[in-house]
Amino acid sequence: MELVVEPLNVRLNVDSGSNLLDVLRSHQLPISYSCMSGRCGTCRCRVLSGQVLNSGPEAGRPHAGKDEHVLACQSVLTDNCVIELPEVDEVVVHTARIVKGTVTAIEEATHDIRRIRVQLAKPMDFSAGQYATLQFTPEHIRPYSMAGLSHDDEMEFQIRRVPDGRVTAFVFDELKVGAAIRLSGPMGSAYLRQKHTGPMLCVGGGTGLAPVLSIVRGALEAGMSNPIHLYFGVRSAQDVFDAERLKALAAAHPNVTVHIVVATGAASAGQRSGLVTDAIEKDLKTLTGWRAYLCGAPAMVDALNLLVTRMGVQPSHVHADAFYPSGV
Repeated sequence: MELVVEPLNVRLNVDSGSNLLDVLRSHQLPISYSCMSGRCGTCRCRVLSGQVLNSGPEAGRPHAGKDEHVLACQSVLTDNCVIELPEVDEVVVHTARIVKGTVTAIEEATHDIRRIRVQLAKPMDFSAGQYATLQFTPEHIRPYSMAGLSHDDEMEFQIRRVPDGRVTAFVFDELKVGAAIRLSGPMGSAYLRQKHTGPMLCVGGGTGLAPVLSIVRGALEAGMSNPIHLYFGVRSAQDVFDAERLKALAAAHPNVTVHIVVATGAASAGQRSGLVTDAIEKDLKTLTGWRAYLCGAPAMVDALNLLVTRMGVQPSHVHADAFYPSGV
């Protein structure tokens, strides 16, 4: 059966029973998503012809069909269908490729985060905020976000140790400087939109700081003068890293304001205690006309998604990269 994606005029052959969001993601089409369970509403799109089945609480019930808005994560394709993605602006297509790389540095960012630097054998073009799959060995493969830009001399990745995680245990305990790895990508739709002229809210939780740094740097190097509010949320003071880097970024760019928010325990000077969602709601009275980039743990991203849309961000202006577990 055929799925047509407008306004891109992309035609795809898909299997009956396929989840619409899975199809869009696997073909790297620009659909924003967050919770993947129908709660946040981020993956909203419109059915122009044909019909899809609801796979959520009313599983099996056909959506009304033509001109109905549906959630891609809750939609199953059963027949030829034409859908329309919301506000497909600045669609970027980077040729997916596999590139060899060499680990040049392994740095301790915190007690459970390592900063990995990789020198690529060939350049890899990507948009600020995207990610790549890293293959350390044939048995140790995971996706990680780039913290820099495609023209940087080295690629930077921030990797948190996952309890009982096989891949992160390898990175922390066995990976050595000089190791040969493979990178494949780029992937991800939560990348910088350079045509946006309004304020930007960029929120990273833990290693979600990596894509946020990429997005903010990308905006600045593109000459964007938009007000940028960068919030970095962590669990405790011992989880804070790159504080000086963020301070220097704000000092060098008057349009950038940095907020480091510590959820539990005392915060250091210049930082704040509490939840990042509470800090945003206290600082910013409205987010109408803003664009939001939300990166980190799924629970945090879901909470932020609900908050920013309630405060006025259009759902199509929310770009979320929730770090869902991909096995151990």
